[in-house]
Amino acid sequence: MELFSAKFKAMGSPCALFLYAETASAISVAENKVIEMLDGWEMKYSRYQSDSALSQINQQAGTSARFRLDDEFWQLVQYANTAYEISDGLFDITSGVLREVWHRNTQEIPSQQTIEACLKRIGWDKVAMQKKNFHLPLPGMQIDLGGIVKEFAADAIANQLLNMGYTSGLIDLGGDITVLGAKPSGEPWNIAISHPQAPESAIATIPMISGGLASSGDYQRFIEIDGERYCHIVNPKTGWPTKGLAGVSVFTEQCVVAGTLSTIAMLKGAEGLSWLRQLGCQFVAIDESMKVHTS
Repeated sequence: MELFSAKFKAMGSPCALFLYAETASAISVAENKVIEMLDGWEMKYSRYQSDSALSQINQQAGTSARFRLDDEFWQLVQYANTAYEISDGLFDITSGVLREVWHRNTQEIPSQQTIEACLKRIGWDKVAMQKKNFHLPLPGMQIDLGGIVKEFAADAIANQLLNMGYTSGLIDLGGDITVLGAKPSGEPWNIAISHPQAPESAIATIPMISGGLASSGDYQRFIEIDGERYCHIVNPKTGWPTKGLAGVSVFTEQCVVAGTLSTIAMLKGAEGLSWLRQLGCQFVAIDESMKVHTS
């Protein structure tokens, strides 16, 4: 078998597919299927597409409109609800409206009044869990599945490729990674964990033969105001960027779980490391002093 690769862009991120196969045509078949799947998810869950199912829900927030969610959408909403509960409300898919306050063009610290006005539109606990009658109760409220869908997609693609007969490969969706099987030699895939403030440098290398890996942190997305760096991950309770950790990478059986745990750890700040250790999951993290911590 020979290693083939394909690179493309999806969900706003650079993506790559690596597969061991007998012929080059096999990677083309796999790539086409992967892109088809990703296009479908973008059309459904993208907040950048005004006609996506998610955008239609957001546009009707605070109105009498109701939506019937299909099985997959409902599965993601239920997962988001579980993440909200295990994080004590820190992982909140209604918190995306804080982008209006903290964004890449922010030139000055927003006022507390501005932040508090935005916080009034946040709160997953305000949303009734109704599959056939779903709606957002407050005008201006939004849901954003960006912290779930890409990782969910990596897992789903891995399962699809396994069903297509591929047994050795790696899917990388903008740093959210799922591995299907060791290399034909039996060797693992060695995944480099980037330094949050020097992406070209690795702080650790993780050998993987299965499962998923996801990272959260101020890697390439951060805000700098008056020389101070602010993380793009914002606490939905305070409305302020999280502090304490610069980056967290978690590797578990599922990429979607790894992504959720790494984000929650970032939101917990300095307490995130002890929380991950209590869960017994494997991780690599770096704090704001650039000290590396491992499980």
